[in-house]
Amino acid sequence: MSKQPSIFGGAAIIASVCIGAGMLGLPTSGAGAWTVWSTIAITLTMVVMTLSGWLLLEAYKHYDTRASFNTATKNLLGSGANIINNISVYFVGGILLYAYTTASGNILSGLTESFFTLDSRYWSILFVLVFSFLVWHSTRVVDRISVLLVIFMALTFIFSTFGLTANIDINTLLDKTNLGSNDTNYGIYAMGLLPVALTSFGYHHSVATMRAYYGEERKAKLAILVGTGIALAIYLLWVLSIFGNLPRDQFAPIIAEDGNLDVLLAALNSVIESESVKHTLNAFSIAAILSSFIGVGLGVFDFLADFFKFDNTKSGRAKSWAVTFLPPLVLSVLFPLGFLKAIGYAGAAATIWTCIIPGLLAYKSRKLPDGEKGFKVAGGMFTIVLVIVFGIVTALFHFLSMFNVLPVFKG
Repeated sequence: MSKQPSIFGGAAIIASVCIGAGMLGLPTSGAGAWTVWSTIAITLTMVVMTLSGWLLLEAYKHYDTRASFNTATKNLLGSGANIINNISVYFVGGILLYAYTTASGNILSGLTESFFTLDSRYWSILFVLVFSFLVWHSTRVVDRISVLLVIFMALTFIFSTFGLTANIDINTLLDKTNLGSNDTNYGIYAMGLLPVALTSFGYHHSVATMRAYYGEERKAKLAILVGTGIALAIYLLWVLSIFGNLPRDQFAPIIAEDGNLDVLLAALNSVIESESVKHTLNAFSIAAILSSFIGVGLGVFDFLADFFKFDNTKSGRAKSWAVTFLPPLVLSVLFPLGFLKAIGYAGAAATIWTCIIPGLLAYKSRKLPDGEKGFKVAGGMFTIVLVIVFGIVTALFHFLSMFNVLPVFKG
């Protein structure tokens, strides 16, 4: 009898899919909300995103374990909804590649400026040409490099957060040093954090994988919960570590630069006394961006290869490489948006396939003749409505903030 996969194994997969460069945007996007309200917003997002993954599991129960997002959406909601869903999946992948490309150039330019000067756009080009080659070469290479990067990220994260938490100032963490400021209405700014937080819990393309991994829904449900719980713990540790070291009013120059990571790292380096912690923090940031770049890049690469029916030969993979990496690179060089702004767009678009579509799929699933049998998420229509409304409101908050209809924290 074959051994059943462990819950922790599946949870580790979910956590690793969630955790990436998106987490680097959480401190800046949460600066206005600060410690308490950022914790509430990120925790609420984790709860809703866990429920939405469970709703996907409920919809998948009617299909073979090899069935995916595409199969269920097309069958239950029709071709139109499936096209919209696929476009949103591609848009999120493309905008994330754009964000990582721009951020890599800015960080590498900042790290090397004491040795020689090279424009950040040239660094972005070099970054893409070198590391997108791994995706072009093979999935096996990406697999091996990703394992090394995850190990490296774990070690640098532990060391950097240990160094940061050891120096947390409780007055800074609770914003007691900013008592003279007129801007202490933290709760109103939590709305602007939601799109970035949502991006940080985007594991939904792996829900079908979890179901196939365990061969049933209930263990997959538990693995998703533990996985998102691990991601939540790491995000909160990361955010609190930074909020305890970098005062709220010092986020002003970072926000003015649209949350560019090189500016955040420079600000953190100015308040961290330990050189080893500074270097480890920089190494973690680069590793997080690289890991996310090749992970997202592989997903978009395979998606577009299937969409355009490119074969798996060297020339076919070259075509897939070109349509995957060149558009984000060209846009990054010509129109460089700030990291946080790009991640916000990704979060707004991701609400379609992380909240709205899962809610609609579960609703349609329950209308089928055997829809009430087997695995079913608790809470009835309330859970479905909660997930869909959360998605709509999160996207709405992003666009209202973008047009300055909602208050935006400036530092």
